[in-house]
Amino acid sequence: MSDLFPPFEPERVESKRARFTPIPFRLIAPNVITLLALCLGLTAMRLVVEGKLETATICILIAAALDGVDGRLARMLKGTSRFGAELDSLSDFVNFGVATGYVLWIFVLHDLKSFGWIIVLTLACAMALRLARFNVMIDDPHRPEWQKNFFVGMPAPAGAITAMLPLYLHFIGVPVQDYGAVPVGLYILFIAFLTISRIPCYAGKTLGTRIPRDKVLPIFVAVVVVAGLLFAYPFEMLALVVIAYLALIPLSAARYRHLDREHSAAAASATAAPAETPSPGA
Repeated sequence: MSDLFPPFEPERVESKRARFTPIPFRLIAPNVITLLALCLGLTAMRLVVEGKLETATICILIAAALDGVDGRLARMLKGTSRFGAELDSLSDFVNFGVATGYVLWIFVLHDLKSFGWIIVLTLACAMALRLARFNVMIDDPHRPEWQKNFFVGMPAPAGAITAMLPLYLHFIGVPVQDYGAVPVGLYILFIAFLTISRIPCYAGKTLGTRIPRDKVLPIFVAVVVVAGLLFAYPFEMLALVVIAYLALIPLSAARYRHLDREHSAAAASATAAPAETPSPGA
């Protein structure tokens, strides 16, 4: 019976508990925001089933905004972690791949029957592939510093926001559903292609690091004007932002190619310089 009921050893239990050190709140805060975004994406799927299409769209938009906040907050608080990066990728796949595709399916793609569902699967798989490639490229030690200002392909949050352009047009009175589901399906396939492509898209990670003093007040006024327009005409502004974003992609690709040529030329000249230096015995 002594083997079944061993004596209690409080010292051993305390030593095991001592191994679990407290976690700083700065490591938890970004993950909490990521989980809130995940809850919004899942809630959007429920709302669209209940017929609340506009509220479901807003939930995905807020999830995209929170996705931009959690990463910046983690860098500000120095709370970045591998766990947070993996959680963020899983949340992005659900929000911008699964939830966005499902909302678009309920909206108009169900009219295409099986082909419409194939479009939804394509969008979701494209988001998964894009996020997997992003996670791999983070660990690339040979990536030049200037390339961090560009995304390889359209990022997942931007892909979801641009894919929902037919919804914005529908909310402002454009008869999207009357035009049929085929144009919407082809547009979503185009967005899915942009997410998995290698077309560089400007990331804007260096924006806001240093601002000239004479630009501070105009920036404040511009923010107030844009915020007012966004609250007064939300879907009209979103439609304009998506169209402008898509129009700027060729300019972003041209800028990337220009910087790539400069980097290649500088690397070639740095490699050739030691070879051209005469030897001491010459």
